[in-house]
Amino acid sequence: MALARDPGAAHEQRDPADQNFDYMFKLLIIGNSSVGKTSFLFRYADDSFTSAFVSTVGIDFKVKTIYRNNKRVKLQIWDTAGQERYRTITTAYYRGAMGFLLMYDITSQESFCAVQDWATQIKTYSWDNAQVVLVANKLDLEDDRQVPTEDGKRLAKELGFHFFEASAKDNINVKQVFDKLVDVICEKMNESVNGDANPTTNHKGEGLKDTPNSSRGGCAC
Repeated sequence: MALARDPGAAHEQRDPADQNFDYMFKLLIIGNSSVGKTSFLFRYADDSFTSAFVSTVGIDFKVKTIYRNNKRVKLQIWDTAGQERYRTITTAYYRGAMGFLLMYDITSQESFCAVQDWATQIKTYSWDNAQVVLVANKLDLEDDRQVPTEDGKRLAKELGFHFFEASAKDNINVKQVFDKLVDVICEKMNESVNGDANPTTNHKGEGLKDTPNSSRGGCAC
C-alpha cells in the first residue's frame, strides 16, 4: 500500500488544526499477509472497501478522531505488512503502541495458526500493558470457513485477548472492534491514574517513542 516510513513521520505530518484532542492512541493492525488488514483499516477510516488485493509494503497509517466517554480521542492507526521480510521494519513500531488488532482470516487455517507467533511478537516488542483484540476477519466468506468460531474464542481466552468476528467487506463489527480497543485502553489508564507513571497514559502522544525493544524475539509455535 505504501513504502515504509520513518516511525516519527506521523508526528511530523500532524495537521496543526487538528490538535484539539484529549488523548492520542497509537494502534497497530498486525497478522499474516492477505488477512484483510488494509481493507479493515480503510473500512474504518474511510468507510470504503475494494476487493482488489494490494500487499502492503512496509507500513503506513491513517488518523481518525472519535469521541468515547466524553473524550475526544485521536487514533493513529498503523497498517503493517504481514510478510516475514518486513518483520524487522514493522516490529520497530510496536513499542509505543497502546493497542493491537491481531487479525486472522476465518478461511485460512494457516493465518489462525500464526496468531500465537504474532502474540509472541507483541509480548516481545511492545509494552507489557498494551491491549489486544483478536479479530477473525472475512466473516462474509462463511461458506469457506476453515476456523471455527469456538477455536477463535478459545485462543483469545488463553491469550487474554478480546475477540470479535468481523467483515471489512460487509462492515460487520469493524467500528465495534476499534471502540472496544479504545475502551479497554481507557479503562487501563483509569486504573493506573493514581499509580506509578505509566508510558501508555501519556496525553496527546507525549513520550511515544517508536524504537524497537532490545528484548530478543521468539516463536511460541
